[in-house]
Amino acid sequence: MEGSYAETVKALESGRKVILVHGNADMDAIGSAYALSRAFGDCTIMAPGGIDRVSRMVTEKMDIPVTEGCDISSFDRVVVVDTSSPEQLAPLTDVPKDAVIIDHHMPTGKWDGYMFLCDRTKTACTQVVLRVIREKGVPIDRDIGLALAGGMVTDSGHFQFSNPEMLRDFADVMDEAGLDMDEAFNFTRMDMSMSERIAMMKCVERSRFDRVGDMIVAVSYGGSFEASGCRALLQAGADVVFVASQRDDAFRISARATQDMIRRGISLGNIFKQIGQEVTADGGGHDGAAGISGIGDCEAILHICMQRTMEEFRAIKRRDMPAETGE
Repeated sequence: MEGSYAETVKALESGRKVILVHGNADMDAIGSAYALSRAFGDCTIMAPGGIDRVSRMVTEKMDIPVTEGCDISSFDRVVVVDTSSPEQLAPLTDVPKDAVIIDHHMPTGKWDGYMFLCDRTKTACTQVVLRVIREKGVPIDRDIGLALAGGMVTDSGHFQFSNPEMLRDFADVMDEAGLDMDEAFNFTRMDMSMSERIAMMKCVERSRFDRVGDMIVAVSYGGSFEASGCRALLQAGADVVFVASQRDDAFRISARATQDMIRRGISLGNIFKQIGQEVTADGGGHDGAAGISGIGDCEAILHICMQRTMEEFRAIKRRDMPAETGE
């Protein structure tokens, strides 16, 4: 069931609520959860699969309590934010059908039957939450503003993947919360650890690539810090990158694409959604940033990712050939 902003506010106005976020929750997820908890009150934030380093730093700065486990059946309402499928809440396995889902990823169909408020045109989930808060009529104070702005900054790659609407939302939040630009940026800034630097170097060392025309796809096994590995490969010259990690039988792959490739038609969210359906894994995300996880061999999935991207590259080249021939 597709929900509206008014229906979402009505569903959250009363009762005790638990707000769930995806595994290894990022700043956009935690910022969304915190802003909702401030706007509606009587909320517990739960990250069944833990939170990432930036989120941990932010929760410590702002003294935001986040639990990794509680009895969700003891709450009047379950809310799920920034999570494209129930599988991303592992080890939690049962989300009640009266839960409210607030998201901005490409719909996977996994939330069919739930109250589902999703706007995939938004760069960050905090933009969707901002509109929920405005519908509620709650003012954006400094802490709510930092949480919302932090989600926008990080999920847009520090505005690299932004659009005019997100920039307007960011400016409105800064204005209402009384924030300066340096405060918004420093809020989520974290020095790179030695282990992250080494992981990025290893990711480049282990990478392999292929190309069609002027388009390069690269894949690598990172072991950890997959998103950082993606950035390293993009900076090395690739246009589309996939970086995997393996934990026993479980794999996780992060992917990134340049803005130019998105304009030319690449959608990593679509690629992972299709692969996920074929190999029984949980995949999805945005055009320029996406992820997939499941049980299997990460090298085999990386091979599929590269082959699928090469098919997309060939389709782009065929489409562009008439224009090149006419020059």
